[in-house]
Parts: sequence; C-alpha cells; structure tokens
Amino acid sequence: MLRWRGLDDVPAGWGRCVVTIGVFDGIHRGHAQLVNAATRAAAERGVPSVLMTFDPHPSEVVRPGTHPPQLSTLRRRADLAEEMGVDVFCVIPFTPTVAAQSPEEFVHEVLVEELHAAVVVVGDNFTFGHKALGDVPKLRELGQRFGFEVTAVSLFGEHAVTYSSTYIRSCIASGDVELAAEALGRPHRVEGAVVHGERRGRDLGYPTANVAPPEHAAIPGDGVYAAWFTVLGGKEGDGFRIGERYAASVSVGTNPTFSGRNRTVEAYVLDLDADLYGQHVAVDFVSRLRGMESYDGIDALIAAISNDVDQTRTILSAEDN
Repeated sequence: MLRWRGLDDVPAGWGRCVVTIGVFDGIHRGHAQLVNAATRAAAERGVPSVLMTFDPHPSEVVRPGTHPPQLSTLRRRADLAEEMGVDVFCVIPFTPTVAAQSPEEFVHEVLVEELHAAVVVVGDNFTFGHKALGDVPKLRELGQRFGFEVTAVSLFGEHAVTYSSTYIRSCIASGDVELAAEALGRPHRVEGAVVHGERRGRDLGYPTANVAPPEHAAIPGDGVYAAWFTVLGGKEGDGFRIGERYAASVSVGTNPTFSGRNRTVEAYVLDLDADLYGQHVAVDFVSRLRGMESYDGIDALIAAISNDVDQTRTILSAEDN
C-alpha cells in the first residue's frame, strides 16, 4: 500500500481511482463498510482505491481546543487500511486554508484535478467544505458536473446502533471496553512509550510498565482491565519478542490508595520479566475487571491485585482458545 502525506505525493500520470473520504478514527465497523464498498468498486473498475483522511482532526483547526479523544494513531489507521486491501492511504494536512475551501473548490481541486476520482464513497451523513456546507446531495450534484459517481453508505449497525467514533469514545470513557470492541471490530488500543513511574508495583511484587500515550489518546475510564500487551517496535530485549502479545492486568487511574494525582496507564504483564523502558507498546483493552478503589493498607491492595491477575488469566485464556 502506498502512503501519501499531502497531494504533492500523487505521482505524475496518476489515473482514475475510487476515493473514500473521512477522518476514519479507529477504522471501526462503520468505516469498514465504507472501505469495503470502495475496494469492491475499485476492483470492478480495475483502478486503485484511495482512503483519504485528515491530520490534525478538523475540529481542532475549526475550533481550537476541541480535539476529540483519538481512537487510533495515523500509523494504526494506515496499517488497518492496508489489511483491508486499500491501495493508497492519503493524509491531507488539515489547515485553515483547507477548512476555508468551498465544497466546489474541494471537489474540483482535490477529487477531480489531483485524484481523478471515478467513484467517491462516503457515509450517508457526510459533510464537507467550508462550514460543512457540502453534503451528499451536493456531492452527487458535483459528481454529475465533473464526471464521477457517488456511493453513500449507511453506517447503521446491529442492535439499532449507528457505528460512529463518537459512540465508541463514549463507551471507552465509561470503561465499557466490551461495547467499544463490538463497534470497532477489535479491542480498543492505546499505544505509547514505556516510561519510568513511581516503582510502587515492583515493591508490591507486581512490577508495571508505565505507558505514556500520545496527546489526545482515548483512555478508558478509571479501573482495572484485562488486556493484551504488545511491544510494537524498538530493540528486542531479553525476555520478550517484538510483535508477540502478552496477557496483562492494566490499571488506569490515579492510584487512590497512595493519594495519587496523575492519571496513569500501568500494565502488569503476566509471566514476563523484562526491561521494557523506552519500548513503544500497545495495550488492547479486552474486559473491565473493576473500578478504581482505595484500600485500607498494602495487604488489601496486594490481595486485590492478585485477584485481578487471576481474572485476567481466566478471561484471556478463554479468548485465546
């Protein structure tokens, strides 16, 4: 799969293609419907499929300070798109100039002049252009003018739920990672570098990897979770392999037993004794075990952690079989 940053990466002589447009945060099951429609249309016509997304999130440019919690990094979105058979992952830097484009300018300059779109696939609630003045009927009108087809896909899913990034963010914020996984089609992932923490876990007999996620990452609500832990990159070390997943009991919160103030993501990786500092890792949240609680004394806390580990082992062993 080709990965473009901006339209300057479009090669000379680029021909017709099928384009699907959106932020695609998380590439959830609703997005999968769009991507699948685009790759099918591209295969039928014998042309490449292009997934167009934007960075930063448009809301941060239009209304600074309103960037929503992010379900996935750009790299993660690109990797998922590649797994789904997309030919080109195109990131448009979203600037005030882009935000000011009229619907007609966006279509003519981007979809027609640069990408030569034969088909454009969007969600049925798609809006575009300055102040979101463009919608699907407007896109169809412009398609007739400039010679491309428009396919609008409903994102309506099972159980009367419309799959949307907003819905998934609300599930994650409440700690309901199971519902989030159902809408995503996979467990919600938080990535980050392993950094030094307070080292309390080691003193308790449960050393943790303190994961520092990127700005705006969607972090599950406070509590303890069963999760998969994967080292994504860096130098392979003693005791672990890059790309191999390990069971982990993960605490999200402020460590109230110790009157903590900073919110952290701390993963106790089961059956792994390794130096993980500096590694880029992923935590895939599978199930919420309990809320974040304050305990009267260290012994009660250790007993709770031991129970968390037992539950984690049971839940992930069942999922792995």
